[in-house]
Amino acid sequence: MEFEFVDTERLKLRKVTPEVYLYVFKNYSSEQLKMFWGVKDDDEIEKLGSRIDKGLTTFNKSFLYFYLIDKTNDKVIGVCGFHTWYIDHNRAEIFYHLINEEDKRKGLMSEAIPAIIDYGFNQMKLHRIEAFIGTNNLASLSLVKKYAFIQEGHLREHYCKEGKMEDSLVFSLLKHGYFKQ
Repeated sequence: MEFEFVDTERLKLRKVTPEVYLYVFKNYSSEQLKMFWGVKDDDEIEKLGSRIDKGLTTFNKSFLYFYLIDKTNDKVIGVCGFHTWYIDHNRAEIFYHLINEEDKRKGLMSEAIPAIIDYGFNQMKLHRIEAFIGTNNLASLSLVKKYAFIQEGHLREHYCKEGKMEDSLVFSLLKHGYFKQ
């Protein structure tokens, strides 16, 4: 299978669709899976694989991920993209995550996010991109504000993190409101 990439200055963003997800799990060895997903052990592979059993998509909801690969060493350092993609309604929720602490605060997500937003609006034909962010997640709050997301609301006890319910702030970016940074 040929993989699609989006390049930025320091990163290769490897596109992962439900079809890619299934193909990789069906055809890769345990060691190849660890390298592909950027995880360290079989428990993490098992968690990723369990998503297949739970259903990757529904009749009108899907995802499109991009795994962030460092161009200097070809290692997966994070993931970002869209989940809860409502195909019929042209909207999706953006997410992003760097795996290791040493990769944070280097501007990598600030580099990846414009490419992801552009892909969402222009390739996926999204009209609306949503973000739900914990009230104490200052780095994420700063990132969405940098790209002109508008805060729309506050959801009480919306997200369960480590067994504790947390509030989320709701942000959106509309295609006609996005100006490439």
